[in-house]
Formats: sequence, structure tokens, C-alpha cells
Amino acid sequence: MNDGRLRGDALTLAYDRRVVVEDLDVRITDGSFTVVVGPNACGKSTMLRSLARVLKPRSGAVYLDGQAISSYPSRFVAKQLGMLPQSPIVPAGIVVEELVARGRFAHQRLLRQWSPADEAAVRDAMKQTEVLDLADRFVDELSGGQRQRVWLAMALAQQTPLLLLDEPTTFLDLSHQLEVLDLCAELHERGRTIVAVLHDLNHASRYATELIVMRDGAIVAQGPPSSVMTAALVEDVFSMPCRVLDDPETGTPMIVPASRARRRAGATV
Repeated sequence: MNDGRLRGDALTLAYDRRVVVEDLDVRITDGSFTVVVGPNACGKSTMLRSLARVLKPRSGAVYLDGQAISSYPSRFVAKQLGMLPQSPIVPAGIVVEELVARGRFAHQRLLRQWSPADEAAVRDAMKQTEVLDLADRFVDELSGGQRQRVWLAMALAQQTPLLLLDEPTTFLDLSHQLEVLDLCAELHERGRTIVAVLHDLNHASRYATELIVMRDGAIVAQGPPSSVMTAALVEDVFSMPCRVLDDPETGTPMIVPASRARRRAGATV
């Protein structure tokens, strides 16, 4: 089996005394657009944080290119792997362009400071996320959706081959959700490996090349949406009777929840 560039072996992940994930093995397929789904508090974000070296495993290890990710210098990891956290904290008094520019810190050296390449990367990231017109605005004055696009721009400015996104569509209206996911799909088509945590099962099925389904800190299914996303799995993992149809636009699985009357009756559709 090809382990790929990024994997976790026998991961036990915890916050203080609360163990969230125990003895978990996870493999991210190279060149995939992998989407992680599962009920609330099942360990999705916790697993993503460990893969990004934000959360240190209590036991087990995360590997990047066959070597423990903890053994690499931070600057090297930042050139390989970009991370958009779920609820990033905005530094006080910072404007949009300055925040996006922070995505270039790994490319700076004592004898190599800001360059035309850095400037181009920042402008391109802002253009892709449609925040160029916000360049001089203070980030803490923006709406939730605008902030989310600015944070995504900062992650894009890193220009990493691996991009991990924890609920990148949070705070966005439907139109902007699709724009962000379309952008992720385009980045994937250009060669980036994308890993994203999403809540919308139809978005996950439409955009992912591979799904990871989690429940209670464990992976219960992994593979292409066409083979993973079944009515039986949705009912088992999410306690939601449904039909799974072919999306008329893409042919990917489309989840249609059972009606309230059928759910009340306890009927499986």
C-alpha cells in the first residue's frame, strides 16, 4: 500500500484528560481532494489538527514523506503544508493585505526578504478569494464570511502542495460556499492535495475524490463518494433515514433526508 506523503499511525489524541481519538490510523491519498465528514464532536477537527502538527498526539505519530512530522523544522513544514483552522484569532489592528502576507513567512530568510514573488503570491491569493477590494480594511471590521475568505487567502499564499481546511465554508452564504469549494477543486486539479472538514454531505459528495467518514473518534469508511455514501451508512453514522440519488448535475451521490412524517414513523426510506 502506498502510504502517501501524509499519514497518521496509531494516533491517540486528547485535550487534557479528555481522549477524543484513540489508536487511529489515517492515510491521505496523494493528489486527492479528501473530505472528512461525521457527526459533531466525532474527532474530525482534532484529527486534522494533528495532521497539521497543531495538536501533538498523546501516542502514535504523524508522518510527512515517511518521517515523523515532529522532527522537521517549523519553516520546512510550513512550506509543505498549509492549514486553515476552524476559528482563527485575528491579530489586533491588522489589515487584510498584511494578514494574507503572513502566509509568506516560511519563504523569508535573513538575506532574502520580501520579493516580487511574495508580492505576486499574495495578490494572486487575494484575487482567487475575491478580497482584493478589502486589502486596506481592518480584518476585525469584516463580516464573518469576508474574514473566512481572508483566512483562506492567507493559506493559499503559502503555496503549499498540501492544504488542510477545517470547515472552510463556515459563515459563508450558499453562493460563496460553492465559490470556495470550486476554488478548492481548481487547486486540486492543478496538483494540490486538499483535505477539508465539511458538514454538508451533498457538498462533500459532489467535490471530494475521496471521503473519510468518522464516528466516535474512529474512521468507519474511506473511499470514493460513489462507494462510501450509501443510505445505510448515512442512517448508521448520522441517525438520518434518507434516499441516496444521483445528483442530476454531477452524477455524484445526493442525500435526500426522509420526510418528517417518515422519520416520526421510524421508517427507513
